[in-house]
Order: sequence, then C-alpha cells, then structure tokens
Amino acid sequence: MTQPNNNIVRVIDSAIDCPQIPIIDGGGNAKVVLWPGNGSRFRTMQILTLEDGARTIPLNHPSDSVYYVVSGSGSVVDLTSGEISPLSEGAMVHVDAGDSYRFSADKSQGFKLLGGPCPADESLYVGLTAI
Repeated sequence: MTQPNNNIVRVIDSAIDCPQIPIIDGGGNAKVVLWPGNGSRFRTMQILTLEDGARTIPLNHPSDSVYYVVSGSGSVVDLTSGEISPLSEGAMVHVDAGDSYRFSADKSQGFKLLGGPCPADESLYVGLTAI
C-alpha cells in the first residue's frame, strides 16, 4: 500500500474559488481559505470581512481559535462574561476552546480578520464541497 504524500505545497488565491460560510450578520462575508476540504489537516483559516456595523453570529468551537486583524477596527465580545475587547489593525486574538464569542465591526469603518479554529471545527463546513 502506498503512503499519501503529506508534503504537498499549494498556493490558494483567496480572491477566487474559496467557498463562503454563513457566519456574518450584516454586510460582508467569510471566505474559507484553508480547511479539511482542500487538504488542510492541522490548521484552518478564514478571511472574515465585516462591513461597517456588521458582526459575526455567535461562535463557539471545540478547539482554540486565533485571529489576526488585517485592517479596520472593531471588537470581540466574550458572550459568557459580556467583556468587550477593542481591536485594531495588527492585533491578534486567542479564543480558548469552548468559549463563546462574536466579532463586531465599528460603525465608522470595516473590519477584516484572518484566522479560525485549530484544528478544524467541522460544523463550520457543513454543506461545503471539498476541492
């Protein structure tokens, strides 16, 4: 039996061919860049683009999540404690496994984040077709 080649390098253009997941409430989108459907086994990565005043739906994952603020400003809310932490370009956020949270964009400007749970939260990708 032949072993699969786990050392494959792929370049993924996030502007095309990335499926979207329905986690944005308001204007914007969430594009799936790295996920089990395109061979990513240890890391997932989404690009979340929230337009002025938009937010994500409440999120909660069985694994830790990490996000980087690419541009704009907004906040992350700990939905259990109600604590709100402001975020701006260059900030990073770590969310512990099992914590419930939501990102919100400021009303005056959009907000773009890059990141997601690690390892994958399979519930995010229900209904997507593997590439």
